[in-house]
Amino acid sequence: MTILCVRFQLPPMYEAALPGLLGLLEEFTPVVEALPPDTALADLRGAERYFGRTAVELASVIRVRALALHGVDCAIGAGPGPLLARMALRGARPGLTRAVPGDPDGIAEFLAGRPVAALPGVGPATARTLDEYGLDTLGRVAAAPLSTLQRLIGAKAGRELREKANGIDRGRVVPNGISRSLVTERSFERDELDPDRHRRALLSAAEEIGTRLRAVEKVCRTLTLTVRYADRSATTRSRTLTEPTAHSADLTKTAHGLYEALGLQRARVRALALRAEGLTPADRAAHQLTFDPVDEKVRRIEEVADRARAKFGPRAVMPGSLAA
Repeated sequence: MTILCVRFQLPPMYEAALPGLLGLLEEFTPVVEALPPDTALADLRGAERYFGRTAVELASVIRVRALALHGVDCAIGAGPGPLLARMALRGARPGLTRAVPGDPDGIAEFLAGRPVAALPGVGPATARTLDEYGLDTLGRVAAAPLSTLQRLIGAKAGRELREKANGIDRGRVVPNGISRSLVTERSFERDELDPDRHRRALLSAAEEIGTRLRAVEKVCRTLTLTVRYADRSATTRSRTLTEPTAHSADLTKTAHGLYEALGLQRARVRALALRAEGLTPADRAAHQLTFDPVDEKVRRIEEVADRARAKFGPRAVMPGSLAA
């Protein structure tokens, strides 16, 4: 086993702790891929040789350090590839590492009785199609003729499915995957009932997200709002933006729209979080030009404000409603 899939048992709304936990994994290997909001893949091939320990033994060290340094437990799946490690994670519990054997017979035994839907990348529609023809387990899919699978779900999909069902994992861990999302959160000192304070918190979070996106020259495609309540439950909603953007005004408008759509009435809110997802380089994103001079003026002011914040600190320039 050389790949670990680690799911940190973060409380709701604490996705912002993930970068620090990724740093813990990077003490063992530089090949770490974040899977927000709470999971990461780590390739330990070099670490096994360097530390003289197996991946499962290193997983125990990672768990102890996560508890000691961050107060966070984790469930860990281990396997010879990312696909098998992710599948092993589904059977793991906090404090437990579930490992897939590295030999072909062990892999075949691990996969044989599992339902087709347990394979990452197989959606409900594909699973239903295969079930209708009696191919309801990975063992049966592995034994089916390739031509049959290709007739049912397509040439490329059929070939990839048969390879995965036979334990052939062509995936790899891609470092620095955390750049695919940014998250910020706003917690209240006490459970907050006032919708105006909720909206101001969202304005502050959207401003921060926009500033961070522009600093790394990226734009986001999707914005996700998570609301955590006094009873520790949480609600999450996502919205795809009309066009990829890092413009704070657009992010704020979307965040407020997500909040209003929840229809909260005197909800006791403990914290709010915004996550920008689907990040892409800003120079590859298209922007619909308008004849509105106000929009152009706001964007120019935003550029000046970014320069001021970079020089004098994040509170140098802010919306008037947040000045207090």
